[in-house]
Order: sequence, then C-alpha cells, then structure tokens
Amino acid sequence: MESNESLPQEVQDAVREPVPPRRPWIKSEDWLAVCLGVLLILVSLACAAAGQADNLAELDKAVQVKQSELRQLPPLPAAASEAEKKERTKTKQALDKELAALNAKLQAHPLSAYAVKLGEWSSNPTQALYKKEKPLLPGLCGTFGICLVLFALGAFLAGETLRTFIPGFIALFLLAVLAYVLAGQEVLKYYNLEYALWALLIGMVISNTIGTPRLLKPAMKTELYIKTGLVLLGSEILLSRLLVLGLPGIFVSWVVTPITLISTYMFGQYILRVPSRSLNMVISADMSVCGVSAAIATAAACKAKKEELSLAIGLSLAFTVIMMIVMPAFIRAVGMSDVLAGAWLGGTIDSTGAVAAAGAMLESQTALEVAMTVKMVQNILIGAVAFGVAVYWVTCVERDPNAPRPQVSEIWQRFPRFILGFVGASLIASAIYASGIQGRVLVEASSQGFTKTMHGWLFCLAFVSIGLETNFRELAQFMKGGKPLILYVCGQALNLLLTFGMAWLMFEKVFPQAADVLAK
Repeated sequence: MESNESLPQEVQDAVREPVPPRRPWIKSEDWLAVCLGVLLILVSLACAAAGQADNLAELDKAVQVKQSELRQLPPLPAAASEAEKKERTKTKQALDKELAALNAKLQAHPLSAYAVKLGEWSSNPTQALYKKEKPLLPGLCGTFGICLVLFALGAFLAGETLRTFIPGFIALFLLAVLAYVLAGQEVLKYYNLEYALWALLIGMVISNTIGTPRLLKPAMKTELYIKTGLVLLGSEILLSRLLVLGLPGIFVSWVVTPITLISTYMFGQYILRVPSRSLNMVISADMSVCGVSAAIATAAACKAKKEELSLAIGLSLAFTVIMMIVMPAFIRAVGMSDVLAGAWLGGTIDSTGAVAAAGAMLESQTALEVAMTVKMVQNILIGAVAFGVAVYWVTCVERDPNAPRPQVSEIWQRFPRFILGFVGASLIASAIYASGIQGRVLVEASSQGFTKTMHGWLFCLAFVSIGLETNFRELAQFMKGGKPLILYVCGQALNLLLTFGMAWLMFEKVFPQAADVLAK
C-alpha cells in the first residue's frame, strides 16, 4: 500500500487536516436573526392588515388637515405676552391631541396592547406600570411572552437547551424592565437619558461587583438580540424618505457622513494612533452615521470586542444628551432658520429619539420634520457602511501582504449577513408603503404599533447583555491616554462644521425651496 509520504502535498494536507462538517445555515446567528426578524415583521403586517379601519381615506384626509393646521400656526413675536404664549400652547396641545386621536384610529394594530413601553414617573417607580391611569402590566406580560417565544424558538433551532435558556431569559428580561423603569423617571427622561444607558450600567454594575450569575449566561445572546432588532429597524426605514427633501437631504446625509467617517478614522489611525483599529472604526461610524445602530453593524463587520462596542455606545449616549440640550439653545440664540436648524440637528445628533427631542425643543414643526427626514435618510446608510467596512477589513486590515488578493468569498464570510435582512425589510416595507393608501397605513401601523416598540426591547436586552459581559479592567485599557474621547470630540466637531456648511449651502443657497414640500 502506498504511504502518505509518496502522495502529492495537497493530498497529504487533506489527510492530516480533515475538513470539518459544515454547520447548518439555520444555526448561524446572522441567518437566525434574519429569520426571527422577518417572522416578526410578517406577523406584524398580517395583524395590521386584519385590524385596518374601513374608512381609511376619510381618516387619512383628517390627519393631513390637522397636520396642515399645526404647520400653519404663525410664529409668536419676540415680545409676545404671557397670555399669548399660554394661548398658543393651549391651541397647539389641542391640535396635538386631536392629531394623536386620529392617528390612533388610522394606525390601529391588534398587537399594540402586547407591545408596550413603560410610563413616566416622578417619585414612585410603580407609576411606570401605568399610563394615563391604564395598567401596563398585562401588556408587559404580553411583550415578555412574545420575546420569550421568539428567542426560545431561536434557541431550539440553534440546538440549545431550553431548560437553561428560559430561566435565564426571565431574569434578563426583568433587568431590561428595570432599565426602562429608570429611563422613565421624568427628570432623567427630560434629559433623554435613554434605556440603553441604564441597561449598560445595570449590566456593568452586576458583572463588576457580584459577577455575572450563571443563571443569566445561557440567555445572554447579545448579538442575536441586536441583529434581530436591526432587522426590525429596517422595516421602519423607508426609501421614499429619500424623495421628500430630494438632493439637499441626500447631500447632507450621504456626502458629509462618509467624509466624516473616513476623516475621523484616518485621524484616529495616523494622528492619535488609537491602539485598536476596530475601536477606532466603531467610534468613527457611531459618531458619523447614526449612533448605536451604526456602531452595532460596524462592530459586526470589523469583529470588534464587546468592550469596544460598549465604550463606543457609552460615548455616543453621553454626547447625545449634551448635544440635544446645547444645540437647540445655540440655534435659538443665533436666530437660525427652521429648515437649516432641522437639517443640522438631523445630520449631527446620533440618536433618532434625541433628534426628535431636540427638534421639539425648537417649537417648530418644520424644523422637527426636516430633522427627522435627514436622520432617516442617514439611517439608510447603515447597510452600505457595514458592507464597506467588511470589504476594507478583509482587503486591507487583515490581509497578509505575502498572500494573494482576497477572494470574494472571504469578503462574504466577513460581511454581517443580517444586514441583508435589514436592507430586505426596508425594501419590502418601502414597496408596500408606495402601493397606495392601504399600504402606507399598513406599514405605519406595523411600525408605530408594534415593531418600533419590539426593536426597542430587543436592543435593551442586548445592552443589558453587553453590560454583563463588560469588565471595567478590560474597558480601562481602551481609555488609556483618553484617545477614544479625543477621537469622538474631534470627529464630532468636524461633523458639526461639515454638516452645517453643507446644510447652509443646500437649503439656503442652492435649493432654498426644498423644504416647502413638507408644508403641503
């Protein structure tokens, strides 16, 4: 019999290193997240279709009338009396209330009672379990049930033991509830200290004091929660938003953003010399694109450590609060136009929720709508940024100079596949939205009544898990010399300047009538 030594080298290598069996695709976390996210979206759309009102056209017309009345409220003069200010506030509150009631009828969703956010409270935390004196506990139990069934199914498909997963998930969900309760305190809520911050802190306190309990570990599926939540987020990002502001919105969102990202990354790499390339990239993407969601997608593309992602999210949340308070005050002080102010806020503040809060502080419907539109257009970049980072990491960062040029298969292996679910959900929702009034109402009802709340809960579970996996000692090594902080501050300063310049050029000089479409 011929010995192995007499065989060709390739055959000898194959004999010595047998190829491991291929893992079933359903056990891949990325594809599992896509399946779970798409399943939840389909259920949401089906339930929304079943609960649609019969008089959609009438309700939609009434909503448009109220929105037009809100936009056409004349601005108060600087010398307005207190009585005039109170009357204006009263009028606006009445219109807001009527608009909310009409939207509730238009966007009714049968599952909205089982996907709830906790209420606000001042001195008694149990008030968070009530909203307008209506108990939220039954709905909270429904939210828990949906999450448990969804991820128990995921654990089963991944071949894991439900006997250990379910108790751990119950404990993890209770920690997420605690994070939402803390975020609902009225003073903290006013400063937009969101659930993400509290979820991270709760997890970190536990992991760095008593240590992460063994009970929780089977349920700490950080990436699965994040990726499934991002697929849900995709169904809320509509390509039609690109057309609302046209070229000016695209220039502010899609030209400034990549310039800022690349410039910040190069500054961190060649000037600051941040030790970790992946930390540099995650902070750059977090700050320049859209905060936490972009950080998560980018971290998956460049295989960043959980501590690096945690640090980037912490920086983003801290500066989001500062910018949300300082920017509206600065805008009012200098007398900036509503359109320019909205574009500047939307292109620079990381969190979509904080953009809405900052826009509302300006007390201008136009500024708020421009800000939210610019931010939603910017959010569409998440998939493109993740793909670009994956290509760059494979072809430049991790490439062996002596090895041949990387194959497409290597890029595919690195590419975060859940982004395909994110993009696919956005395309499907956009197509349904564009099909007519029924499709538009269907997508809005699904988003506002169910998926928006659910993706918030999934992110909260993920942030608690990140905190539970974060060690302060390991986190400290990334903060040596304060380089991440300097990177974020310098990058955000560049972002503020470039976004303001582009917004001024587009909305004030080149296309001064671009935002008029929002008043129609």
